[in-house]
Amino acid sequence: MSWIYIVTPFAAWLVAGTLKFAINSLRAKRLAFGLIGYGGLPSNHGAIVSSMACLIALREGVAHPAFGVALTLAFIVILDAASLRRQIGRHAQVLNRLQAQDRHAAPLRERMGHTRLEIIAGVATGMAVAWLVNEVLG
Repeated sequence: MSWIYIVTPFAAWLVAGTLKFAINSLRAKRLAFGLIGYGGLPSNHGAIVSSMACLIALREGVAHPAFGVALTLAFIVILDAASLRRQIGRHAQVLNRLQAQDRHAAPLRERMGHTRLEIIAGVATGMAVAWLVNEVLG
């Protein structure tokens, strides 16, 4: 296995995380260290899985079985981010309102899932990183 298959998803994670931090900092008008984590634009999960699927498509072709596996994994991760994790975030909002009177209870993280735009941005980021890594290092 070529080391490019290890570098690409890590690079996608790094690029998406950096973009997310910059976007959140611009929106908050301060360094947004408290907003690092799940949720936000672009989707780190979408970037990571799409970078691997795209890299396999570029290097091995879409007819290769590894591309099918990578694409299946990407669909599962993206559907999870858009549905299950988004619902978990909504539940956290309700629970935080219910426990607002309890001063000892730590609030739950409410930003868990992604909107369609955040996922599309993550997928685009992952594909761009895969293309760039393949062009430069491939």
